[in-house]
Amino acid sequence: MENFNSLGLHPSILASLEAMNFQVPTPIQQQTIPPALQGLDVLGSAQTGTGKTAAYAIPVISYLINSPKSSALILTPTRELAAQVHDAIRQMLGAQSPIKSALLIGGESLGFQFRQLKQRPQLLVGTPGRIFDHIQRRTLTLSNTGFLVLDETDRMLDMGFAIQLEQIAEHLPEIRQTLMFSATMAPGVSKVAENYLKDPVRISIGSTTNPVDKIKQETVHTSEADKYTVLLQQLETFKGSCVIFVKTKFGADKLATRLHKDNFAVEAIHGGLRQNKRDRVIYDFRNMKHRILVATDLAARGLDIPHIECVINFDLPQCPEDYIHRIGRTGRAGAEGRAINLLTSQDQFKWRCICRLMKPEEKYQAPRGMMGGGRSSQPYQHQRRPQQATGRRFMGFGRSN
Repeated sequence: MENFNSLGLHPSILASLEAMNFQVPTPIQQQTIPPALQGLDVLGSAQTGTGKTAAYAIPVISYLINSPKSSALILTPTRELAAQVHDAIRQMLGAQSPIKSALLIGGESLGFQFRQLKQRPQLLVGTPGRIFDHIQRRTLTLSNTGFLVLDETDRMLDMGFAIQLEQIAEHLPEIRQTLMFSATMAPGVSKVAENYLKDPVRISIGSTTNPVDKIKQETVHTSEADKYTVLLQQLETFKGSCVIFVKTKFGADKLATRLHKDNFAVEAIHGGLRQNKRDRVIYDFRNMKHRILVATDLAARGLDIPHIECVINFDLPQCPEDYIHRIGRTGRAGAEGRAINLLTSQDQFKWRCICRLMKPEEKYQAPRGMMGGGRSSQPYQHQRRPQQATGRRFMGFGRSN
């Protein structure tokens, strides 16, 4: 499949893809779209930034055009990802499309969502909690939903949506098409796949435990006392957009305030903000009103902004897999990216877990300078000890975003 023209897509879809400068399908699109257009279930995994959204959005749109009396439901783990997916599909549909859609996420006005649902939208995009809320309120029925997409299923389970997914499934038709995507195939994910999918086509593109090749990873060894000074030094080494990841909501606000006092154009985003505030922060960052975005793991997945030049892990993530998704915010769609990790002596256990996840066959050895809290800078190259990579959280650390 060298281009989208060979797929027999509706002319309106091809026109939208051309307007969006979608020319050559990515590997995940090449392998997902043909079987999905044939009505087959798909179980897929791919590295972040490989074009997964379009891989399922194109079959969804094709289905809705060919089945005007049916609807499609797309479930995502976070509000931000749902909004991004909804915007991307609306753009692919084009301004003249008769297909109506509804974005159903927490933090948004229920009244506005009620009005969207009264228009009987064919396309529903939302988070499990709010979707099930509408089902309970009897403002949403899924009896005509013939197409289901579960995006980032592992993340939905990690966020505690397993019960809501089961409850939503009870309201879906037995006969339907389902596409499911997950970065990992942990036992919980496999169980969901067994319950939702029928003889799926299995697709795996690249390693989901390694970032894309064009992301240059660096470690900078420092101490807690010197970490902020080192951060300022790193910010001076480039002039492009940057996402700085921290552990907590309080830490995000504190760091953003400190950077603002040092004359950086910066905003913070985390789960403690109202949805309209979160939307505005992302909109401003996308439009380059601010150079720096300080974020918790809320932004580790689903934030697709091509101009992000660098990701800095001011704090290492609570879960090893989130490291891959964090640094995947840069190096999008084939571009080059940079990831900088500020490591202190307290980070040794976390860093070991990340290294084992990405290279389980190699022996781990603590980088020079980490044990004593000294400072050095070097490319991402470490020796690691063989151990099976697991999806467990770091022992003794909670999740806060």
